[in-house]
Amino acid sequence: MTSPLANLGTPAAPSDSLAVGQRSLGDPDVRYPLWPPLTEGCPVTSTESVAYPVEVDYAYDKVPADFFATASARPRGHERWAPLLPPLHGPGLAEGGTPLLPLGDGVWIKDESRNPTWSHKDRLNRVAVGAAAGVGAEGVVVASSGNHGASAAAYAARAGLRCAVLTSDEVPAAVDAFLRGYGAAVLRVPTEARWPLLRRIVERTGYHPVSNLTPAAHTGHGFGPEGYKTLAYEIFTDLGVVPRAVFVPTGYGEMLFGIWKGFAELVRLGHAERVPRLYGCEPAAGGPLAAAVRGGVPAAHVPLGPTAAYAIACPVGGYRGVVALRESAGAALLVTDEEMAAARSELARNGVWAELSAAAGLAGLRQLGAPDDGPVVCVSTSSGFKDQDLLAAGPSPVVDPEDWDAVERRLRQV
Repeated sequence: MTSPLANLGTPAAPSDSLAVGQRSLGDPDVRYPLWPPLTEGCPVTSTESVAYPVEVDYAYDKVPADFFATASARPRGHERWAPLLPPLHGPGLAEGGTPLLPLGDGVWIKDESRNPTWSHKDRLNRVAVGAAAGVGAEGVVVASSGNHGASAAAYAARAGLRCAVLTSDEVPAAVDAFLRGYGAAVLRVPTEARWPLLRRIVERTGYHPVSNLTPAAHTGHGFGPEGYKTLAYEIFTDLGVVPRAVFVPTGYGEMLFGIWKGFAELVRLGHAERVPRLYGCEPAAGGPLAAAVRGGVPAAHVPLGPTAAYAIACPVGGYRGVVALRESAGAALLVTDEEMAAARSELARNGVWAELSAAAGLAGLRQLGAPDDGPVVCVSTSSGFKDQDLLAAGPSPVVDPEDWDAVERRLRQV
């Protein structure tokens, strides 16, 4: 009998993918070949003020009828979903397959901290770094506050590629060490300098960008967000039904779009009757997606106030998030740091250690109140060790083991 781990991490042959090309989200009739992946959005529909992303199209008529029913029998990792993903040219790290945990009253938590680098970004980077390997790039470059950079560094190392991470000068020390641990070249620069430097590195070295290159609005990598579709596949197969709603921590809206597209594919393939309502949960200190929805525009720039939710604090949004909310009849929610902190504490009381940004989904649900009917799913995106205030409180106090009164006082504090 073959071990179920025998194929763990083995890259799927490119022929396993049913991807057939790329098309513009600005105008679905504008299509491009599958290769090379477009990393600056659609060159036809985009303008100086609006940048439209592209998405990947598939030969949906060739998807086996039992594809989702037999998912659990296939190896863990993106290989499980290879036909509905771009070609997986690089080896994986058994990404995905994260637990769906009941919180009570019909609320479920999708705990993405169980991914290889402890965040949802592994779903994107398995695909985006694979695209870099597919085009023969020597390395990848990413602008990131933490999660995206660590994930890109890990998958680049796995694929034998170099990795440059442009991060802010305020990156937490633990995250900086995390990036360097994978052998990445870490460049700490002022936040506003990251994207011009990223473009310069791409132009001068040929490194493949796995994060955004466009200043007008966020477009991101053409293949990357396809990796987030697997969240929808897993939620559906684990629950056995489409949830009433999904609450998603939102920065640029790539994961929000991927989850919507995954459920839309389930409907298209006849496995589900509807798409759940999606809620993009942004820090109240910014909220470009909320601003775009209010203004009826494809994307918006907003002033960014102080917030500890640095992983999703974005001054500019992208059209992908607008599409996801429009097509799911969803909404953008602005959550405060206090609401996220309360949600983070609730997660901790239930055994999930999440960073502040990761708790934005649950904060959005609690802002609306208890669900009338379930199930509803809140995505928790990453581990609490990535918070900027992780070490601010200092270590726990030393207690004299012979001083029973001191021991009792400490026990009562918990």
